[in-house]
Amino acid sequence: MKQVIKSNRLEDLILRDYIVSAASDINAGGGSNGFNPTNLGISDFSLVATTLDTNNAYKFMSGIEGMDRFGTGPIRSAYFMLSSTELQSDFDALTSVGTVSFLNQWNYPTNASALPSEFGSVGNIRILTSSEAPVARNAVANSAGTLNDVYYNTVLGKQAITHINQDGFSMNLIYRDPYYSGMLAQNATLAVKFAQAQAITQDTAIRNLLSTRLSNLGV
Repeated sequence: MKQVIKSNRLEDLILRDYIVSAASDINAGGGSNGFNPTNLGISDFSLVATTLDTNNAYKFMSGIEGMDRFGTGPIRSAYFMLSSTELQSDFDALTSVGTVSFLNQWNYPTNASALPSEFGSVGNIRILTSSEAPVARNAVANSAGTLNDVYYNTVLGKQAITHINQDGFSMNLIYRDPYYSGMLAQNATLAVKFAQAQAITQDTAIRNLLSTRLSNLGV
């Protein structure tokens, strides 16, 4: 089972790097840290959502109507953005612009449609965070020569990528009891084998929103 998990993780990382290399970049400019790209600002979320809307990308999630619950707010129909967990403190520090602000996942009217990795939303973008999101370490310097990491915040429309099941290969369930899996007969083997590939189907429905971090992590 461990081998299957490692294989799936490797496939995810390969697809992540493929998307990052194939999609066009937008540099964040709405922040205040003096780097180029800057840290994320509300205007950067609006810009990348407008870009995908103009490219006729499909949103993943429909909106959530507001409810009479303290501290909550309605959610717009939205694209998904994959960001590093290292940016979570930056999301919490986002300053509202007009009617657009950061809404933490716990302030959704209902969490029924929220994913486990979902951190919150800004305008037409719902933010997923992962420690596996791509980061280029010490990739940019400011005028004082201070280095900062560049984060690839990948924003996706629904038709951007797909999974393709290869013809002529059906799924196989593999099980070996402990007596066949090792000399000490301590561990059984359970695995699923299938042929599947990932592909980018429309690169105009993907944008990498490049940003730096507002402050050091202290780690």
